Amino acid sequence: MNPVRKAFSNDPLFPFDFVYKDTKSPERELPDHLHDRYEFVYVHSGRGTFFIDQNFYDMEQGDLFIIPGNSIHRAFPDPVDPVTSTAVFFLPSLITHETIDDSYNGMRCFDLARKRKQYKLEMVSRLKDQTEETIEEILLELELKKPGYRQAVSLHLQQWLLRINRQTLSAQSDDPEDSRIGPLWMREILHYIATHPNADLGLSALARQASVTGAHFSRVFKQLTGMNVTDYVNAKRIAQAKELLFATDDTMSLIAESCGFESLPHFHRIFKRITGMTPGVYKRAKG
Repeated sequence: MNPVRKAFSNDPLFPFDFVYKDTKSPERELPDHLHDRYEFVYVHSGRGTFFIDQNFYDMEQGDLFIIPGNSIHRAFPDPVDPVTSTAVFFLPSLITHETIDDSYNGMRCFDLARKRKQYKLEMVSRLKDQTEETIEEILLELELKKPGYRQAVSLHLQQWLLRINRQTLSAQSDDPEDSRIGPLWMREILHYIATHPNADLGLSALARQASVTGAHFSRVFKQLTGMNVTDYVNAKRIAQAKELLFATDDTMSLIAESCGFESLPHFHRIFKRITGMTPGVYKRAKG
């Protein structure tokens, strides 16, 4: 696997990136994404399909996608009416600090998206208008770069997050219709891969479990996710390994085993290939 890693700015005090109204044809869309940054994608126009983690979603004007860090995702723009969208990338450190309300968590919408496996927010019209206004305000700050513009961008982002959090807390969509794109066996297999990282996740084993031929499984899997089975499984395992490296004091050997890697050298090789750094360097950077 030779992943295309999104190039981000390296300012540790301002971990924020912004791609304004970018229109991509299917040929220009990145083959896969897997990065630490948290991401919002707002669709201004066009149509397409979005694969995020285990779900497929239709994309159309006014949609907002909430993508937690280390989530595999890829957009498939319509070749006739491609999506024009704005993408906002940031690290929680940009907005995470002491708050006067201990019950409020600015990253709650991302936590809920991951928990519910629902990454598309059906916005009310007022939130849609506020989202477009926020995007324009952030763009203006980044273009003019007046004194305090980084603080202004952070404040705009925090206010936007507050509005999104209030809507997501009231949303009760646990089984969205959009996630039904693709055959039932594919949705079941994606869930199985996510919940059994240390199982046999080779093409033959997964095809047998899905009761389809290996050739058919491979063709449908690649068509829907944009990745072959091995690359997707490795990316999911590395995403889980990142969480364990950050949240636990488990040894490298234990993490490698629990994430399904056949050996510690294999774990190190795949981790560096996908992330560009070794597990040890990643853990120290996050510490």
